[in-house]
Amino acid sequence: MSKTLFEKIWEKHVVDTLADGTIQLYIDRLYCHEVTSPQAFAGLRERGLKAFRPQQITCIPDHNIPTLNQDQPIQDPVSKNQVDTLEKNAKDFGLAYYGLQHPKNGIIHVVGPETGLTQPGMTIVCGDSHTSTHGAMGAIAFGIGTSEVEMTLATQCIMQHKPKTMRITVDGRLKPGVTAKDIALYIISQMTTGGATGCFVEYAGESIRNTTMEDRLTICNLSIEMGARGGMIAPDQVTFDYLKDREFAPRGEAWDQALAYWRTLYTDADAVFDKEIVFHAEDIEPMVTYGTNPGMGMGIRENIPSLESVDEAGRISYEKSLEYMGFKAGEPVLGKTIDYVFLGSCTNGHIEDFRAFASLVKGKKKAAHVVAWLVPGSWLVKKQIRAEGLDQVLADAGFELRQPGCSACLAMNEDKVPAGKYAVSTSNRNFEGRQGPGARTILAGPLVAAAAAVTGKITDPRELI
Repeated sequence: MSKTLFEKIWEKHVVDTLADGTIQLYIDRLYCHEVTSPQAFAGLRERGLKAFRPQQITCIPDHNIPTLNQDQPIQDPVSKNQVDTLEKNAKDFGLAYYGLQHPKNGIIHVVGPETGLTQPGMTIVCGDSHTSTHGAMGAIAFGIGTSEVEMTLATQCIMQHKPKTMRITVDGRLKPGVTAKDIALYIISQMTTGGATGCFVEYAGESIRNTTMEDRLTICNLSIEMGARGGMIAPDQVTFDYLKDREFAPRGEAWDQALAYWRTLYTDADAVFDKEIVFHAEDIEPMVTYGTNPGMGMGIRENIPSLESVDEAGRISYEKSLEYMGFKAGEPVLGKTIDYVFLGSCTNGHIEDFRAFASLVKGKKKAAHVVAWLVPGSWLVKKQIRAEGLDQVLADAGFELRQPGCSACLAMNEDKVPAGKYAVSTSNRNFEGRQGPGARTILAGPLVAAAAAVTGKITDPRELI
């Protein structure tokens, strides 16, 4: 019987099926950060339980950590408590812990793939919705709640209902200046924030096959923003070349055996999905958002949709969103003055994002009024930035690198955008107050962010390339 990629991996991990259809699913890897794990560890202590398979669990603080002066004690007492608690829990339960200043510290969804902890065919969970990132490597990866984190710690299994399947195909080749972030924001703008609810999405098509591994991480990262349970891309030579010789990747004979299995991980030609969607690469332009959810996006040269074009049931929230952003229906966003630029997050904190940003700002200067936070996704990314001389390119253009962390993706550390200020952000969410109380977020890719940083306004990066 023909199967989708999702079905092949899912069925291999089913431990048991209950009478009501609930599935006991085996989990290959659990990632823990400081925000969603404290109650889970407390639950284990209360019941006198140990971590069932500690070698399959990795703990990394990323949300609450500062991106400056990480060699000094964390100043915010709440953040310090969160980070200290994770460190203690990891020590008490015998788990791998990569804390501040550790060479493998960084955003957990960046560190997992770059170290080879994330591999094709795995089931991966974390108490974080953007766990879908890891699906880029041909894994089933999704976010879970704190009670499920506790369940995984205790049993290495969770209880799940099998999601529906969806394939999103992006045919054709992308235009110059269009990035993987633009693919993702375009898809979400077309699907809306609920268009893939309850589904696990497989991305396919010529445009997807032609992406790099880090492009794929960006695309799968944003799957959750259209309501999907997760996203995934079939592993291929791009995946295998990326994983080869990574620290935790198999080696020698074990590599050959793993590779033989990974090559079977694809959707059979006549497999059936619950839903199929097709988009065309030629329709995708550099994207920006204009509202307060990732689905409110458009091509950078388009105008904000009119109120009449919005479904009647959504008009009140639409008007509220534009009021929050200080925008009007029917007007362009192109040319709007901005105040902050953020390059980073689990969405765009990879070395390729810094290469793209640096390529556009090289030989130019940061706009004097713009505050720019350039935050690598991990210490390895920062090491690569320096090795390639990108730090000097950025410094010459007036930019300063910070230390790894989630940073301004969310207001859980010192990197907060002030109320009323506009930030062009390469992160994943533009909800009200996401980057700080009253902050106004415009989501975009690294090229759009770079263009805004040097011009001080929303600028089509193709004008500067």
